[in-house]
Amino acid sequence: MVGKCPSCGAWNSYVEQVVRKESAVKQAISGSNGMKSKPMILSDIIGGEERRIDMRDDELNRVLGGGLVPGSLVLLGGEPGIGKSTLILQTVLRLPDKKVLYVSGEESAQQLKLRADRIKHNSSDCMIVCETSMEEIFTHIKNTSPDIVVIDSIQTISTEGIDSSPGSIVQIRECSASILKFAKESNIPVILIGHINKEGTIAGPKVLEHIVDTVIQFEGDQHYMYRILRSIKNRFGSTSELGIYEMRQDGLRQVSNPSELLLSQDHEGMSGVSIACAVEGIRPFLIETQALVSTAAYGMPQRSSTGFDLRRMNMLLAVLEKRVGFKLAQKDVFLNIAGGLKVNDPAIDLSVISAILSSNMDSDIESGLCMAGEVGLSGEIRPVNRIEQRIGEAQKLGFKQILIPKHNLQGLDTKNIKIEITPVKKVEEAFRILFG
Repeated sequence: MVGKCPSCGAWNSYVEQVVRKESAVKQAISGSNGMKSKPMILSDIIGGEERRIDMRDDELNRVLGGGLVPGSLVLLGGEPGIGKSTLILQTVLRLPDKKVLYVSGEESAQQLKLRADRIKHNSSDCMIVCETSMEEIFTHIKNTSPDIVVIDSIQTISTEGIDSSPGSIVQIRECSASILKFAKESNIPVILIGHINKEGTIAGPKVLEHIVDTVIQFEGDQHYMYRILRSIKNRFGSTSELGIYEMRQDGLRQVSNPSELLLSQDHEGMSGVSIACAVEGIRPFLIETQALVSTAAYGMPQRSSTGFDLRRMNMLLAVLEKRVGFKLAQKDVFLNIAGGLKVNDPAIDLSVISAILSSNMDSDIESGLCMAGEVGLSGEIRPVNRIEQRIGEAQKLGFKQILIPKHNLQGLDTKNIKIEITPVKKVEEAFRILFG
């Protein structure tokens, strides 16, 4: 503070004025007049369907809710090496009528060129820039005027206004807030690629997921070929949609009918194999449940499951022992969901215990039979959701018989159903049908 003016000698004549520099976002958006938004009555707001950008990828369009909404901010997360950059790069290269600016903070332009050559897609309107400064990125956006912006990844971007390292909580929050303001004011959609931490959630502050419009997660096991694209948050569509891809040498291939790939061609005569009709989101598909039961070679019996909750498997084993009378306490039990998928649908309970019992008795299950049903602690078969879609999927793949919970028959229209429907109420009924 200055009390006396050094020029004229007057006291308390100095006035503090804060000079605010125009933000880089404002400079990047041409034609913005700085007008504030005005309150409007809800009935006066004109609604309508959002105009979507077709991404030329049916699986991605489905998860996004029908396409990419202009002005939206989409966050794609996933483990390192799962294929996030490959998915986005091959998608934007399929858009020849859209000018795309791909901002890479992790890879060089030569590395992206090698990947683009490997996936055999070429687009002259995709521009690559390797930059990590937020201010420089907005300058590039202003100079190129793209239709879509991709930032790979948000953890590598930093702004000069914050004195901390890239990837810190403050940097991620400030950069994502600036990008959101730019996207809303310019109506240009932005796709952010983000890392995940060891717990499997998006790295950075939780406010990052609140800021963006859509959060999609890319999941899968690096040792298997299948990848699942799952929507966690979507302001413009449903979070129940699911996309499935197959990782290949030339990129990711869309899997329109996962049931045919997840089922082995022939398991006739093999014990410990049953077919379950599962639903992930709102998408039904048939999966193969494999089980192996053997006498414990060591003192302590082993329990192991891949792709299925181990605690739930132990609960189902307790139901088999208490309610049905099969003694499995001194036997090793191994369970596997074929294809490397992780399934959380409780409707595969019936298939799990059927596969376990089939291996224990060394008796196979008919090849044309599949099942869906949740198993309760008292041994009852509880009803499951979306039973019409499950039956339709089994019928489409040529199955002859499906076991469903008896309560699911209420209100079920069976006029156009050609597959044989066998309702079961308890686990014992299902076992009598399966094994006589």
